Amino acid sequence: MDKVLFTIGYEGADTERFAAALRDAGVATLADVRAVAASRKRGFSKSALAAGLSEAGIGYRHLRGLGTPKAGREAARADDAALMRRIYCEEVLETGAGQTALDELAALAGVGPTCLLCFERDPERCHRRILSDRLAGRGFAVVDLFA
Repeated sequence: MDKVLFTIGYEGADTERFAAALRDAGVATLADVRAVAASRKRGFSKSALAAGLSEAGIGYRHLRGLGTPKAGREAARADDAALMRRIYCEEVLETGAGQTALDELAALAGVGPTCLLCFERDPERCHRRILSDRLAGRGFAVVDLFA
């Protein structure tokens, strides 16, 4: 198991438990795959998150191109994972820009232990499952973390 890709959602977590889960797993870089890296939850907006992770010795990259479009986020909030997946695949992954962004993620994850970040605690209800499945097809083992 050379290449490992982690996933984590920050729903219900605080920044201390979140950083500890990443540190304990040996994550080198957090790949933020939110379209909008802003949060009402303290410490999880882009700048604050990057600064907190830096203090913990963890890198941060915002891969906006792998975020879920607004309609997909609305489907996820409505608890319609099937619709969210369809929108995400059609509007993101089945585009040239989406494939380029996925290749960028694979390259980043190939350099060192990388963890995908989004909001949802349950990876099955989140687009990071779609991304991790795609990278599993490229030889990555996937481990879901929970803070």
